[in-house]
Amino acid sequence: MATARKRERILPRLIEEEMRESFLNYSMSVIVQRALPDVRDGLKPVHRRILYAMYELGLLPDRAHKKSATVVGDVLGKFHPHGDSAVYEALVRMVQDFSLRYPLVDGQGNFGSIDGDNAAAYRYTEARLQALALDLLDDVHKETVAFQPNFDNRLLEPTVLPGRFPNLLVNGSSGIAVGMSTNVPPHSLREVAAGIKQLVIDPDCTVADLMRHIPGPDFPTGGFAVGRAGIKDMYESGRGRVVMRARVVKESLRGGKEQLVVTELPYTVSKSKIIEQIADLAKHGKAEDISDLRDETDRDGIRLVIELKRGAKAGKVLRFLYKRTSLQQTFGAILLALDHGQPREFTLKELLERFRDHRV
Repeated sequence: MATARKRERILPRLIEEEMRESFLNYSMSVIVQRALPDVRDGLKPVHRRILYAMYELGLLPDRAHKKSATVVGDVLGKFHPHGDSAVYEALVRMVQDFSLRYPLVDGQGNFGSIDGDNAAAYRYTEARLQALALDLLDDVHKETVAFQPNFDNRLLEPTVLPGRFPNLLVNGSSGIAVGMSTNVPPHSLREVAAGIKQLVIDPDCTVADLMRHIPGPDFPTGGFAVGRAGIKDMYESGRGRVVMRARVVKESLRGGKEQLVVTELPYTVSKSKIIEQIADLAKHGKAEDISDLRDETDRDGIRLVIELKRGAKAGKVLRFLYKRTSLQQTFGAILLALDHGQPREFTLKELLERFRDHRV
């Protein structure tokens, strides 16, 4: 009898159907609940949960820092039943001023470096909210946004934050979902605010009108965006390729020699990687005009010195380095976000309209 009951629970199923359904469920879960930001507050669920948990813990800008382990434990226990490393990595990124144009979390301790060094373990670092993060959370308990039950129905969490500034454009976002990805570059808050003002005054304005106020991305690590065609494509169609270059200045030395000094890097490029690339070129005899390479970076900023041999032409060497190293990089922008739970690509105007409608 027991064997018969057991058999009844085994349902014969075509493997194609099972694979199709299971994969669809998995991919929708990744798209909606993990990898893509919401167009309204520009946050993925993990970032929203960290900020909300810190707000509930009272980790405000005018109060003392608390151990990051406290924040990670609180987020895992209340809102985000995934791995602790995923939560801590998201928290670390919100502290780094070379990752976010305007960091949302104020950290104390080692939160990694532009050289690609990892942050210290969460038992060693401390965190609290930045003043700007409060502008995302302001009025969250005044029935401004919808709440949903957490994973075990004990508590409620916001489905979106009120967001007083357009965080998606201002801090950017990147994520790889199943069959789609997003890569929104960061922008200057002042420029984006001017663009929103233009949209409110003239709802029929074009992308070209908005580009008078928002000429292009503003990367936290500095450097230059070369050419406007890729930026225009990105704002008009939702996709574009922005060429980024390091800021390099030429300095004269005694004896008629010159040196190139790198003071700003393309976004997401680590300094140690560039040093490695130049050293590799020199090792294989492809950078004969370079006599020395030094990293003189200190607390005042980046300073990577490339000393040239006497008679070497600085312009020619620089063009060669742009071509062969990460001193020049391409940012493949995809302005994709969730709109009412559906992933779609946006133009610049549509992004600003969604933010305006959300605030209204």
